[in-house]
Amino acid sequence: MAVYVDNMRVRCGRMVMCHMVADTEAELHQMAACIGVSRRWHQKAGTSHSHYDISLSKRALAIKGGALEVEYRELGRLVATKRASGRGA
Repeated sequence: MAVYVDNMRVRCGRMVMCHMVADTEAELHQMAACIGVSRRWHQKAGTSHSHYDISLSKRALAIKGGALEVEYRELGRLVATKRASGRGA
């Protein structure tokens, strides 16, 4: 099982954001807690699209914590595979 961060760069005000997903909800929330991201920022709970939008500084912390870096298109493929396998969350 793993946590993934993509290389997408989307401006949100002064911040630049990317996505963080995981194979399981537990892993996703555990990493979010480890890097200081509040659970209230969790998006699409209970679906195969469950994720956090995180800043680049939080992305760096996630990588230090063991998250795998992936291209944003690869992240899309991971989510599609998760959806097709019925692993909603």
